[in-house]
Amino acid sequence: MPQLNLFWAPAQLAVLAKVVDLNGFSAAARTLGVPKAAVSRAVADLEKTLGVRVLERTTRRIALTPAGKLVYPHAKRVVEEFDAAHVLIARLQTQATGPLRVAADPTYGRVLLAPLVPRFLESFPEIPLDVSLIESAHEWDVAIRAGLPDNAALEHRLLGALPAVLCATPQYLQQRGTPARPEDLRQHDLFTPESDRPDVYKLELSRNSQRAEVRVTPRLTVNDPAMLHASAAAGLGIGLLPEFLCRQGLATGRLKQVLVDWSPPPTASLYAIYPATLGADTRVQRFVDFLAANIVPALAHS
Repeated sequence: MPQLNLFWAPAQLAVLAKVVDLNGFSAAARTLGVPKAAVSRAVADLEKTLGVRVLERTTRRIALTPAGKLVYPHAKRVVEEFDAAHVLIARLQTQATGPLRVAADPTYGRVLLAPLVPRFLESFPEIPLDVSLIESAHEWDVAIRAGLPDNAALEHRLLGALPAVLCATPQYLQQRGTPARPEDLRQHDLFTPESDRPDVYKLELSRNSQRAEVRVTPRLTVNDPAMLHASAAAGLGIGLLPEFLCRQGLATGRLKQVLVDWSPPPTASLYAIYPATLGADTRVQRFVDFLAANIVPALAHS
């Protein structure tokens, strides 16, 4: 079999598809904006490369040969893929002129994203933002989420882990006692992130080279860190909370850290998520790069 010229073959296949679809070399040439001779040459070169005739030509009509009928579906796919790519680029160019739509969970949006938005607008005045702090927002270009969705059409970038602390109000600890050891947590009302088993939560703690695993029965499990924080701040128990949510309460004394020497694992990982079709959008690239450079310090312990 003659060696296939991979540089020209896609173009020749696309020309073949146009000739067949439009039932003529002249019509294909007009659609493609090239001389008729160039269309004839492309089909002839394709036949030479494949070593078979793909078209039967007469003065009145053209028809696919048996070999051409095998080749045509592949030629058609070349045109369809090119058209699809053209649509995506056109959509990208249209989107790139409008505001970048950003969605974030209200908890992360108010505490982590809100301080960064003015700085981004100052650094990139040519990129307007349309920010929605609604967890169920459906239309967005970039979303800030804890955890990854199971969707192959979305791309993501890890922004950082959410360090966790165990906190309670001084009043609660005065009434119920302050845990001195990890196993003491079993005697307390605990508020924990959602897990696979809401009846039992496996809490892993570390202190230098020591490891402790405590199985507890939480009073509340929920996937909303703001609700965990509110329950702990109300003096109802000990919360396993993202550290950034507790900073103000710890600084003012309204909250007190429990088992200070022991460190729980991060409560979650924070991601910037965006459609794969927007991966080349410069607005998305700049915004995600900005988040990755600035949210990580905000997540670190102060």
